[in-house]
Amino acid sequence: MGDVSRRTLIRVTGAIGATMLPTALGFNDASAQENAVAPPAAAPDPSSAPTTTYLFLNDAEVSFIEAAVARLIPADDRWPGAREAGVPNYIDKQLGGAWGAGERLYRDGPWEPGTPSQGYQLPFTPAELFRTALAAINQQLSQAGTPFAKMSGEEQDAYLHGLEQGGKSLGGVPADVFFAHLWECTVEGFFSDPVYGGNRNMVAWQMIGFPGAYASYYDLVDQHGIKIDRPPTSLGEDAHGHVHMDPGIHARMP
Repeated sequence: MGDVSRRTLIRVTGAIGATMLPTALGFNDASAQENAVAPPAAAPDPSSAPTTTYLFLNDAEVSFIEAAVARLIPADDRWPGAREAGVPNYIDKQLGGAWGAGERLYRDGPWEPGTPSQGYQLPFTPAELFRTALAAINQQLSQAGTPFAKMSGEEQDAYLHGLEQGGKSLGGVPADVFFAHLWECTVEGFFSDPVYGGNRNMVAWQMIGFPGAYASYYDLVDQHGIKIDRPPTSLGEDAHGHVHMDPGIHARMP
């Protein structure tokens, strides 16, 4: 990965997230310079973002999630971060839906420690995993006297690094397993189609120059080597440019 794209990813994902982005999100210097849409002049003020109505997360859980995703993918002077892009809303809607309920998980056990190649081996549904881990985190930090949202940025980063390293239980959920789920959901919510609740105003797609869900490029199939410079479009976008969330669309399909 060249210097331009590496700097872009570090700016987008922060110190923690930059080392964990899937390689598929990388792009070379030439494509970054050729296809990236010009960035907005400044990141939106979080206070001006639409109010989120949380369906699954309670107030204490929201406080941690909003602060955590803001450190995993922070805003800068050019682009909004995960919080401003609606990632907490994405996580909330996924946990409150079919994925959170574990509708496609094998649920009959036996629950034995597995090897890394065996994948997820815990008895928790995603919703149970988040609720259990967040309750343990908030209880521990309450006893310590400093909630996560009240920590400095450096303290928050150190705490998240501690979760990533694992070695402790969060009410029966291994800390590193919870962190992996949190990180994966943060990336998904930031880069996925806005119909799932994140990537508000398609800011992540604007940043990387991704056109989104155009139904047809028929008018361009016989043109080669041209720059495709058009605003991104969502799966749920109507003729007036409004994106309609569809709670029946699941973010994880086989």
